[in-house]
Amino acid sequence: MADLERPNTPLDGGVFHARSEIMNADGVRRALWRMSHEILEQNRGLSELVLVGLEVGGVHLAQKLAENLLEIEKQKVPVGTLDVAFYRDDIGIRQVTPSNPTDMPFDLTSRIVVLVDDVLFTGRTIRAAMDAIVDFGRPAAVQLAVMIDRGHRELPIRPDYVGKNVPTRRDELVDVTENGVLLGVMKDAKP
Repeated sequence: MADLERPNTPLDGGVFHARSEIMNADGVRRALWRMSHEILEQNRGLSELVLVGLEVGGVHLAQKLAENLLEIEKQKVPVGTLDVAFYRDDIGIRQVTPSNPTDMPFDLTSRIVVLVDDVLFTGRTIRAAMDAIVDFGRPAAVQLAVMIDRGHRELPIRPDYVGKNVPTRRDELVDVTENGVLLGVMKDAKP
């Protein structure tokens, strides 16, 4: 999950407070299993497929999808990681800090790229990811898999594979981990 939405991560002196559990660990596991089957069905196999997890929240999910696809098809799917910090359109508006180095150990030319992220919100991170992937080749197609689609889109971006649609308020945050999905808010850390 994005660093700014992790529980107990200070954001202007705030701390994440969970209000409700959207999915438990078993729900996350089942959603990933279903999404794996959907990816396989949509692409009629895995021969040209690569998964690219967006730092930070999409990396673990991409790895889990790859594990599922290996179990289902007995075929390994390449997994890369992408940090889009320097491709964002809000550089200068907010603090941008790269989280981890991009690791793309393969050429994306003529491949089907499935971008994987934890939460789809405004769509700006995905737009940045689409800008970034062309540095690694010209894909045949780009698809999007997200665990949570929370709405509030600012760009015309729609996921191909969704774990769960969760309508939220703009001020709410979503925390996705392998242990579940929580909905909450940032509260002032000061008493």
